[in-house]
Amino acid sequence: MGEPSPEATTTTRTAESAGSEPATGAAAMFANDRASQHLGITVDDHGPGWAQCSMTITDIMANGHDITHGGYVFLFADTTFAMACNYPGSITVASGGDIDFLTPTYVGDELVARGKEIVKQGRSGIYDIEVSRGDEIVAVYRGRSRTLPPPK
Repeated sequence: MGEPSPEATTTTRTAESAGSEPATGAAAMFANDRASQHLGITVDDHGPGWAQCSMTITDIMANGHDITHGGYVFLFADTTFAMACNYPGSITVASGGDIDFLTPTYVGDELVARGKEIVKQGRSGIYDIEVSRGDEIVAVYRGRSRTLPPPK
């Protein structure tokens, strides 16, 4: 997906260092996303309308069948969706999301999620995310976004 963008980090300028304007967009969202960071999700790269993230399945993510709990796969795909739909200058949230689990994953699996914008009309958008283990697609997620109006 090309060279990593300068925004594809877990840190971003604070409002104090950037003047009076608060940081916005994907980098600002991820800098404050304690849940995704706690799970070890990394942002490999992103730009307006697309993102790629990685996550390794850990022991805590396994369910009673010794496969990855679907909620963790959903959260991983949802984080990638958030990175794709949060353009600089905007605050965008999910209005809904659906996932199809195609094959189980296991502790130690390294997952990669690639997301892209399908359509954006006004403040609404639709994004597709593929979650892969190597060359195998293990889940597909469709997210619906809504960009919030600027604060008054």
